[in-house]
Amino acid sequence: MAIEIARHAGFCMGVRRAVDEALHAAQSGEEIVTFGELVHNPQVIEKLEAMGIFAIHDISQAEGRTVIIRSHGVAPNVIRGLAETAKKVIDLTCPFVARLHEVVAQYSADGSPVILLGQRDHPEVIGTIGYGQGEVFTVTTPQEAEALPILERALAVSQTTFPHERWEAVLPVLHRHVRELTVQDTICTATVLRQNEARRLASQSDKMLVVGGKTSANTRKLYETCKGICQQTLLVERAADIPPGFADIHSESIGITAGASTPDWSLKEVVTRMTDKEQLDQVSTEEAEKNSFMADVEATLVKIRPGQTVTGTVVQITEDEICVNIGFKSDGLIKRDDLVTQDVKLGDEIEVEVVKVNDGEGNVLLSQRNILNRKAFAELVEKNEKGEYVEGVGKEVVKGGLICMVNGIRAFVPASQLSNRYVEKIGEFVGQTLKLKIIEMDEQKKRIVCSRRAVVKEESEAKKAEAWSRLAEGAVVKGIVRRLTDFGAFVDLGGVDGLIHVTDLSWAHVKHPSEVVSPEQEVEVKILSIDPERERIQLGLKQLQPKPWDNAPQKYAEGSVVTGKVVRITTFGAFVELEPGIDGLVHISQCATTRINKVEDAVNVGDEVQVKVLSIDPEAKRISLSIRALQEPEAAPAEEEPTLDNSEEAVPVDVEAVGAALEAEESENK
Repeated sequence: MAIEIARHAGFCMGVRRAVDEALHAAQSGEEIVTFGELVHNPQVIEKLEAMGIFAIHDISQAEGRTVIIRSHGVAPNVIRGLAETAKKVIDLTCPFVARLHEVVAQYSADGSPVILLGQRDHPEVIGTIGYGQGEVFTVTTPQEAEALPILERALAVSQTTFPHERWEAVLPVLHRHVRELTVQDTICTATVLRQNEARRLASQSDKMLVVGGKTSANTRKLYETCKGICQQTLLVERAADIPPGFADIHSESIGITAGASTPDWSLKEVVTRMTDKEQLDQVSTEEAEKNSFMADVEATLVKIRPGQTVTGTVVQITEDEICVNIGFKSDGLIKRDDLVTQDVKLGDEIEVEVVKVNDGEGNVLLSQRNILNRKAFAELVEKNEKGEYVEGVGKEVVKGGLICMVNGIRAFVPASQLSNRYVEKIGEFVGQTLKLKIIEMDEQKKRIVCSRRAVVKEESEAKKAEAWSRLAEGAVVKGIVRRLTDFGAFVDLGGVDGLIHVTDLSWAHVKHPSEVVSPEQEVEVKILSIDPERERIQLGLKQLQPKPWDNAPQKYAEGSVVTGKVVRITTFGAFVELEPGIDGLVHISQCATTRINKVEDAVNVGDEVQVKVLSIDPEAKRISLSIRALQEPEAAPAEEEPTLDNSEEAVPVDVEAVGAALEAEESENK
């Protein structure tokens, strides 16, 4: 009987960190408590309580104590409450959970709804809901997703331990219910690896043991995954829970895996129990004696099995194949296509792999190329464990995606993993060298699934982090205008976008950003403000340009005559643009030499007019102009109060009324 232990089993990174930090904190001699059970495993809880670390479930119980926030995380209001009550707070929220909180908080900052896939009564889900600033819907199945209302826009995220196959099943339903759906796959990569490994092991084993706390959602999902594949799957918390006779002579193979909250010592205890010789049925003495003769004969021969690497001697060479003596009862044959060393000679020793022990005619089939493939695959396994990227070349388009050659190994890249945007023509990637990340690996079947989208996403996040680190308020930087909206222009600063509001594009009045900038234009801007938490950067373009009013007193001195363009007309006068950013007012009384009922009787928008400067106030940014003063040379000097013709008698201009009108106009523009 063979026993195989899943490579990805036991404590995940987040739980291991939480437990280790808790045990370390216990050595300080302070009174340590955890807000809620640190992990859903009775053995770990027993060990923590033995060291004096107990769980509390109410903020009021934290007074005067050091409180540990477990890896599941908590809502912001709980963090604030603990900070005000506890002596000290140690936040051990799992980094993947913290990232989930950040995504939810950022998206819902404007009140947008969030759809959270997960178990609604799970501590992680409860804590995540607290970060939503709009409505948060929780669903676990496609049926629950069907019951959601039709939404204009929403964000879809998931509990970090949510089964990936269920995530994929619910997403199509969400796309039908939300017109603009933003999808963020927040499932922990360790969870995906653990579940994939469990599926592989369950499909190859006669029986399965899942080790972990029965109250752990992660362990329960792992058990359900294995149970759906291998009917003889058992969930145990410790070795003592394994029933007698679970391992018997009829069990050719037993697989063992463990949930993310299962400690190493618990898993080791179960493995030791299963490998204990007293737990295994032995072949009877009588049966052993019966087979002793054949055993003696076979003992003189080399024992081989498919996949085994052996060294043999070349004893015959033909045009198509090589015959190799490997010390077995029959020689092995290797086709030239499977031979890497082409210049072999009789008597040469070569290393080969056993493909088949019997090809149907008593021959052993060998391969030399398989050894290279196995070594190449082993390198990919190592890269996958280290989280390193691999390079692949697009080979052919198949149903649902692209086949790439990675180190001579065929790898499948699903269409959804080729890019962070929809790919219409997958064939464009054929022949291209792609940087990929392994997201699924079946070592038994030598199957690999890769993602280019994951690489693009991680590199984008790294680029964004680097960009944030070098940006500072007040700095002048260069960027590329990417898109325009009615309220401003978005500029790419090399990984992050900043916004130039329409009011910061020019000192002059701007109706639309296209009047000043255009897409793909390189611009130099000043950083006005930075908000890393909300990922917002406010930029200014006009701040790098001279202010028009700085030189206005010299250019438009009182009494000077200038030319301008009528840009706006109101009931009390016409505004004339002298230059971008500087407008002057021609009061209705100064528009013509005779009394007029409305400004349009004298001038219209777009007219180019010559005006005389009556007065200028740089601090208030006001210039009073006159057309009438140039039409009547004999009119009163500028220093005298202008008059309004009313039944042929000179009437003084109400300066205060003009000022009030200007203020009303400025207020309206703002």
